Amino acid sequence: MKQIILGTAGHIDHGKTSLIKAITGINTDRLKEEKLRGITIELGFAYLDLPSGQHLGIVDVPGHEKFVKNMVAGATGIDLVAMVIAADEGVMPQTREHMEICTLLGIKYGLIVLTKIDLVDEEWLELVTDDIIDFVMGTFLEKAPIVAVSSTTGVGLQEFMKTLDELSAVIPTRSPTSLFRLPVDRVFTMKGFGTVITGTLISGDVQVGDNIMLYPSDIISKVRGIQVHNHSVNIAKAGMRTAINFQGLEKASVSRGDVLSNPEALKPSYMLDVLFHYLNSNKKPVKNRTKIRFHTGTNEVLGILVLLEKEELLPGETALAQLRIDSPVAVIKDDRFVIRSYSPVRTIGGGHILNPIPQKHKRFKPEIIKGLKGLMDHGPEDIISYHVDESGYQGVAFSDLKIMTSVHEKQLHNIMQDLLSKRTVILADRENRIYIHKNSFDRLKKETSVCLDNYHRANPLKAGMPKEELRSKLPGLQDSKLFNLMFNQMIKDKETVAEENTVRLASHTVSLGVDQADIREKILDVYRENGLTPPYFKELIKTLDLEPSRAKDVLMLLLDQGLIVKAKEDLYFHAKAVQDLQQKLVDFLVSHQEITTPQFKEMTGVSRKYLIPLIEHFDAQNVTIRIGDIRKLRNR
Repeated sequence: MKQIILGTAGHIDHGKTSLIKAITGINTDRLKEEKLRGITIELGFAYLDLPSGQHLGIVDVPGHEKFVKNMVAGATGIDLVAMVIAADEGVMPQTREHMEICTLLGIKYGLIVLTKIDLVDEEWLELVTDDIIDFVMGTFLEKAPIVAVSSTTGVGLQEFMKTLDELSAVIPTRSPTSLFRLPVDRVFTMKGFGTVITGTLISGDVQVGDNIMLYPSDIISKVRGIQVHNHSVNIAKAGMRTAINFQGLEKASVSRGDVLSNPEALKPSYMLDVLFHYLNSNKKPVKNRTKIRFHTGTNEVLGILVLLEKEELLPGETALAQLRIDSPVAVIKDDRFVIRSYSPVRTIGGGHILNPIPQKHKRFKPEIIKGLKGLMDHGPEDIISYHVDESGYQGVAFSDLKIMTSVHEKQLHNIMQDLLSKRTVILADRENRIYIHKNSFDRLKKETSVCLDNYHRANPLKAGMPKEELRSKLPGLQDSKLFNLMFNQMIKDKETVAEENTVRLASHTVSLGVDQADIREKILDVYRENGLTPPYFKELIKTLDLEPSRAKDVLMLLLDQGLIVKAKEDLYFHAKAVQDLQQKLVDFLVSHQEITTPQFKEMTGVSRKYLIPLIEHFDAQNVTIRIGDIRKLRNR
């Protein structure tokens, strides 16, 4: 049997609680203050079996304007609303506000209950009924049945029950495969049981023994017991008023507005992309960055309304917006919400979530506006492609795509495989299942080519750019896995060439001007002629009367080309001289197994000025290893 939640709505003292008590025998006013004042402040809960056997969970919401936030919390998860209007007063301010809230929350089924008919005559009843018909014109209750009742005399209650039965029959069953979510509306402790959380199970199901996460605090706790309408059960399903007893969960850790769901299934966020409707009943425009009260599920959070395509909204207009809120909320795509003004507190609008975990947007960006509008009318593949593209170089994880799109995991996996085969997206990180869009990948390759080209122009005598320097120059790129993926792909495509720790464009070659070629030959001649006793580079520049920066550029080229070897700062040797000495050293060590510094001095015939840098160079190149005062061939 499907599970249905009936919610009451209507102005204060119009008889909502009395109506529920009359048909269920349950007084939903549970606070002492409520009983004394005769009004509902908090949410009240009851249950009812209809004549057909259909079971109804009932949420009785407060009608007082001061407690509308509790009304919004109670309306979460409602399938069917009973709009209660007292015959002696007719449509009142909270009647209108509750109607707006129900509309904003996407409630589609309901009826109008005209209460207290024992207090008016037939003529007045007809006038009030006509007024109600005008009031609901153009709303989801336009064709809803109107049932006249008296909770005091019992007149009309059977007709009310029959109408509930008829409406319940046409309400669709909630999807059994959807994600388990329960917004918390109450938390308390019971002696011998511990912490108990109650709420309307808006989707999915939960079983005894399940590990459940509390959002946004990310606390995981095991379900110890479940009750539905005062009966212990092993499983609760979507549409049930549910009380869950948790093992080892402190009451202080839980607040109204928190959400229970599966571990890692949601991701709390301080920003939300939304489609916002500004109610026609408002008297003036709402401006960008207006401070607001954001209501979703059972939660109320302060924040600001950022209009993405306008400076202000006129009453009745709808626009894209980003909500930036003071505390993180855990929602999914298409969740409904209500916006109330900060002060004075009044319902001004609402809408639904387009992206529950967006990046911060700049306003008036055509590509942002186009993309968000696409989320409203495009299919799953286009929506997923948009989110991957929007993520830029950072990429987006498979787990985040599930939250952003509300696409079932198996379907999402199949779509991602299809997008991979089309090369629309690229798997940037296999281990963490992070994807980037081909647009981002191509843009990164282009920026890499531009960066290398600029480097080659600025350093024409350098064979290539150090790999890590290149990575640091690419804006917005932080992930080494993506860099390596791009790096290897450009090499594979023959766009770049990697040489040891440097990279260059495949088209880049070192070309010397006539004067640079002359400097090159002069420097090489000095190192060639002096063998193992060259001058320090600063001395060489003075001797040859060279401009230091130009000479240094040529020196770096010779170093890159492997024609000279750096032993220490400012001291270089001709590569042939070092190679010959290395062979001589290796031959000696093969024959004698070890060599002392005096023996190395005798072999080279050089002073300590050159001796120490040379022997330490061979250590650094892993030719030799120092053990105390001797050196041996490494790995021998």
